[in-house]
Amino acid sequence: MNLKDSKVRYGTVSRFFHWGMALLVAWQFATAITRVVAEDSPLDEFLWATHKHSGVLLLVLIVLRAAWALANVRQRPAATSTLARPGHLAMYGLILVIPTLALMRQYGSGRAFSPFGLPLMPGFEGDKIEWLTAPASLFDGALGWLLLALILGHVVMTLVHRYRAGDEDVLPRMLGK
Repeated sequence: MNLKDSKVRYGTVSRFFHWGMALLVAWQFATAITRVVAEDSPLDEFLWATHKHSGVLLLVLIVLRAAWALANVRQRPAATSTLARPGHLAMYGLILVIPTLALMRQYGSGRAFSPFGLPLMPGFEGDKIEWLTAPASLFDGALGWLLLALILGHVVMTLVHRYRAGDEDVLPRMLGK
């Protein structure tokens, strides 16, 4: 078990970040989709109650993942195409921006927020702070669907590289085999 990345494959820590965040992002989309198709149902109430908390966890993980990637930048596997690096950066950027916008909206709304019981925002009385709430209200959903499209593209390209003759199979890099 190698914790650090190598030129051939990602280490245990990078794989933990990748697959853990993949599960959390899938959970976020499950909560959002349920909110759209079954609003106010018992399933929606259960899932939606976790949405903000999972978003905060994703925000923390993306910062830790970026720091880990920078610490391993010289020994990571090379990108297999010219679009791989900007595609990954776009996904990471959205995973950072979306929950940041949501936290801005949460604070601007004046509502208290204590993810996992940790008091993050105390809340306040009075009017909302529109310049904090407006960006997330405008972009949260659209950026979320853009992130989903990028993730689906990421999965498709992983399969293309795996099965197209002459391509390097990149999946073992993240499976640790």
